[in-house]
Amino acid sequence: MDKTTRSRRAIRLPRRIPPGNLLDGLEHVTALDRPIRVIAKAVRRKIGPGPVRDLLHGVPVGHPLHPSLATIGLGCWVATAVLDWTGADERSARVLLATGLGTAVPTAAAGLTDWSTLHREQQRVGFVHALTNATATGLYTVSLLLRMAGKQRAGRAFSFAGLGAALGGAYLGGHLAYRQAAGANHAESLSHLVPLGWHDLCALKDLPNGRPVTRRLGYIDLFVLRLGDGVSVLADRCSHLAGPLHQGRLVVEEGDACVVCPWHGSVFRISDGTVAHGPATSRQPSFQTRLRRDGIVQVRPAP
Repeated sequence: MDKTTRSRRAIRLPRRIPPGNLLDGLEHVTALDRPIRVIAKAVRRKIGPGPVRDLLHGVPVGHPLHPSLATIGLGCWVATAVLDWTGADERSARVLLATGLGTAVPTAAAGLTDWSTLHREQQRVGFVHALTNATATGLYTVSLLLRMAGKQRAGRAFSFAGLGAALGGAYLGGHLAYRQAAGANHAESLSHLVPLGWHDLCALKDLPNGRPVTRRLGYIDLFVLRLGDGVSVLADRCSHLAGPLHQGRLVVEEGDACVVCPWHGSVFRISDGTVAHGPATSRQPSFQTRLRRDGIVQVRPAP
């Protein structure tokens, strides 16, 4: 067989498509939009702004709460599978299974809260992710009931089926987090694009007083707010999903001036970029400012 024949056969071999690429099609399934719209609206209405929503988003801990809770539940169910496979301890298997089920409600609550404030492409994948996890929870519930009724073999079978569904849900969750960047900090890299030291931004007289605007510094857009002779500067793209903060409204939260993201309502303190209210959990990169004698505003990334 000559080299030409081998190369032609190689060309005819089917190309293997990575699983992640298959999920790209799910992001564009518009048939899911109607239930997504109804459910997301109901979740936002039921869990209105306030400390409960901030807790479910994970604002107090500084990152999304849902992945941490999901890890606990999945870990319990994997451990259940190990005990079932080895036949080591049925009582311990029941305890672990029940513990995993106990985390399902807070995990779902945190996940739904995050999901209700995502982009539509992310919500489509998240909707299937939720259905898959609900299936896993149902299978594990049946498993626990069978075990309590003394039907250990059937209970184990339902547990293994539940683990399969849970692992499928975990894969979809990974696609959301790492492929679609849901829950990631969309402003983390911005301050690293600015070299060290002070940089000229603009003239103070060119900034409107009391109204936020955007100004560009190198590769990044900045949120700039002038109040008298003082200037506050943050990264303009919201850390939640990169919404333009300069288009948001100004509010006062507990005596601090804040800006509300126009896309999903995250609230940041203008003085240092910290989160006052979610869905954002990561602080907005802030910049130190100073005014030169000739009226030029200079900025540098805050430490």
